[in-house]
Amino acid sequence: MAGFTTHITTSTILGVGYGAAAHLGLGVPLDKCLLAAGLCSVAGMLPDLDSDSGVPVRETFAFAAAIVPMLMVDRFQHMGMSHESMVLAGGLIYIAIRFGIAEIFKRYTVHRGMWHSIPAAATVGLLAFLICSCENTHERMFKAGAVVLGFISHLVLDELYSITWTGWRFRFKKSFGTALKFWSDSPWANISTYGKLILIAALAFTDPILMKSYTHTDEQVDSPHATKQQPSPDVSKQPGSLRR
Repeated sequence: MAGFTTHITTSTILGVGYGAAAHLGLGVPLDKCLLAAGLCSVAGMLPDLDSDSGVPVRETFAFAAAIVPMLMVDRFQHMGMSHESMVLAGGLIYIAIRFGIAEIFKRYTVHRGMWHSIPAAATVGLLAFLICSCENTHERMFKAGAVVLGFISHLVLDELYSITWTGWRFRFKKSFGTALKFWSDSPWANISTYGKLILIAALAFTDPILMKSYTHTDEQVDSPHATKQQPSPDVSKQPGSLRR
């Protein structure tokens, strides 16, 4: 199994490459690319949140509790919240993640369970899409993609480290196939995982900010002033016109 250093190094390298490709190839602003690189780096440790203990797990939860409220500033502004309300909401989110969600993971997840899976990666990506809220849908997808990339890199490394080579032969460990999977042997874990995925997907696709951007686009397309030009009047038919 790959260790913390291997996971964080790999996801960081991928994050830097992801951000650099977007900046150099697509012209994405540098600050947004740096943020995406950071999100990818941290996301490389997210699958191990199902571990019962350890400094990396504790620090990952602490970092998530601190960064999530900052990423939600745009959403707070769209909700018309005052500065004081934003500070209060940020504090409550910190407490909920640091002590609530962390405790839930500790009690109700098992290492290499369904949190190490493809649907879990999709759920995390949709959560990132909801958290990184702004009116630019492509920017939100860009940041969510960085999180999914980091998450998937962890799963791939776990699978690769489940294969050992001895000379010209290789063998699979018992842990092989427990990371890049779509379901597990536990029916309840499968139902719970896909239930959360469906719920988060519904919230993402019905997000008010997303709906507002699509509505605004449709109004521009359907507007007669944007698609049609008024015909110029026939001067010869106007009253008082001269006709020979």
